[in-house]
Amino acid sequence: MDKTIRPIERLCGEVSLPGDKSISHRVVFIGSISRGKTTGKNFLRAEDCLNTVSAFKAMGIDIEADKKRVTIMGKGLNGLEKPEEELYLGNSGTTMRILPGILAGQDFEAILTGDESLSKRPMDRIIAPLQKMGVGICSKSIEGFPPLVIKGGKVTPLDCSINVASAQVKSCVLFAGLYADGVTSVTEPFLSRDHTERMLASCGAKISRKGFTVSIEGKPSLRGMEFFVPGDISSAAFLIAGAAILEGSDITIKEVGLNPTRLGFLNALLGMGADIRVHNRKETVEPYGDIRLRYARLKSVVVEKKDVPLLIDEIPVLAVVASTVEGRTVIKGCSELRVKETDRIFALTENLRRIGAEIRTEGEDIIIEGKRGRFNNAILKSYTDHRTAMSMAIASLYADGDCRIEDVDCVNTSFPEFFEMLDHLKK
Repeated sequence: MDKTIRPIERLCGEVSLPGDKSISHRVVFIGSISRGKTTGKNFLRAEDCLNTVSAFKAMGIDIEADKKRVTIMGKGLNGLEKPEEELYLGNSGTTMRILPGILAGQDFEAILTGDESLSKRPMDRIIAPLQKMGVGICSKSIEGFPPLVIKGGKVTPLDCSINVASAQVKSCVLFAGLYADGVTSVTEPFLSRDHTERMLASCGAKISRKGFTVSIEGKPSLRGMEFFVPGDISSAAFLIAGAAILEGSDITIKEVGLNPTRLGFLNALLGMGADIRVHNRKETVEPYGDIRLRYARLKSVVVEKKDVPLLIDEIPVLAVVASTVEGRTVIKGCSELRVKETDRIFALTENLRRIGAEIRTEGEDIIIEGKRGRFNNAILKSYTDHRTAMSMAIASLYADGDCRIEDVDCVNTSFPEFFEMLDHLKK
């Protein structure tokens, strides 16, 4: 489906968002291998998370996911059953990269498949450490792409360093470490999202951190938990970005996740001079609160490579914001965007150039020469990537005429209510 977006003057109002995608996945991962009942209030019923639910149901886990809650009856670390068929994960890179860590300790073989996009994403980064832990895992393609074949069994502990700050790779190794006799450690070059560590610890896992190294003790007894899944800060970023570029905007987003390892986008906006306030902060396993943004005149910014893992999903919409302010914005070390659902650097530069923005790449860096004034109207492409589609929708609000975005159904991957909520805030 294509969608035409008309320019508007401002965004105003208050909304509550669906649950965080990363946390929703982990509620299912952890609940399925814990003992007893785990619930996740405000669970995200988007395609990626529902594919995770389907995978664990196929392995014998009783899961009920209604409109606002997921309930999982876990069977413990080794309670999964051999699936009768291949496990189809759709477009969910999170599931494809983390689930093998759990399958590492099961007494059966499983095959993980995905859609066309997921079948072009690199998996060597999880295959290599798992093989070092004695796990029988391989790709069915010579390029190291899915499908993946995992033969579970005995897992040995590992002390490894990974070249890319990736919460997915780190989580895969930590989950595999649950099945090892001893301590497994993962060292990253920079800090990445820590949802897995927080949530496993709350269920009884013994986890410690020293600098960029996380360690986990094997063979714990995990217990079921009640989780509240905050609103997804990565989804909130699109609405916040729209308000940040439209003069007169004033929006509040309720109960949004405030995990420090997810605040890179907000910190970048604050560095640009944004007027952001947090109210009603709650400290739970995953902290959350209400975010209010009022329009303020912004300036350019430099985002360092060490901060990129903390806003990796928000870089496309940050580039949209940067294109509307005077001066040069540099986002360093963005190579991971090349291997997302699409090559997001290519998608971003192609689309922004169509609407008159000046953007280029130098090595791993994205450079935007920002300027004030509305974008040109144009036909834009989602490249079937949800974050590209939503970023271009926000850019279209600031155009000088109607823009059409091709293939926007992909927003269902993470934020099915996106256009509905955007309409609610339009003024």
